This record gives sequence, structure tokens and C-alpha cells, in this order.
Amino acid sequence: MVALIDASILIEAERGRIDLSAKVEGAAEEEFLLSVITASELLHGVHRAADASIRGRRASFVNGVLDRFPILPIDLSVARAHAQLWADLSASGRLIGPNDLWLAASCIAHGLRLVTANVREFGRVPGLHFENWLS
Repeated sequence: MVALIDASILIEAERGRIDLSAKVEGAAEEEFLLSVITASELLHGVHRAADASIRGRRASFVNGVLDRFPILPIDLSVARAHAQLWADLSASGRLIGPNDLWLAASCIAHGLRLVTANVREFGRVPGLHFENWLS
């Protein structure tokens, strides 16, 4: 199976709360991807670091992650899934954050499992298969 890694997992790895290498290597039969959305979230975190030493450390981590995992782009199938999810979740009063909505749509459109620490948001998405690596 192919899994999409959410930024919440990568942030936990950067903070030393998850051994990302052990998790990925422990699931050797799986392929892991990052969304272009997650890449943007990580790079945003680099740009927001006020301290130069933190920025440098964070940039090194982020560049290592971006080099390690293939990046999944947004395509028309994802846009269609996104529009449907957005309408459905809005109508039910269960809307999730805009970036998380794109990740969920990517997973649904491409039949991927999401690896996340954010079960509160992603648990609202019908049909989304996800795994919490913090539990």
C-alpha cells in the first residue's frame, strides 16, 4: 500500500517524538509519499523561524525529508475529490482545515492511506483511511 505522510508526523519527528526512520523502515513493504501541500507547510515552518540557528536546523531537516520522499502533486482527480469533500463537509458542519482538506482529497482520489497525528480533523472525513503514528 502507498501512504501519504502528514506534516504533523514530520513535525513530531523533527521534535524527536517519533523515530521516522524506524517507522518507515518497519513498514518496508509500503511506499511513502508527501503531498506538495505538506512540502509547502514544512517550508513555511522554515521561513517562520525567527532565530537563524533554528531556521538552519529546521531547513536541514526539511530538505532531508523532501529529498527522501517522492512528492505527490495536485491533479484534476484530487481537485474533483477536494470539491466534493469541501461541499459535503461544509454541508454537514464538519469542515476541516484547508490544507488538511487537500491531503484528504489526495488520499481519496489516489486510494492512499494517510499517516497522521491529527486524528481529530481527519476522523471527520468519511472514507479516509488513516493511521495515527503517535498512538
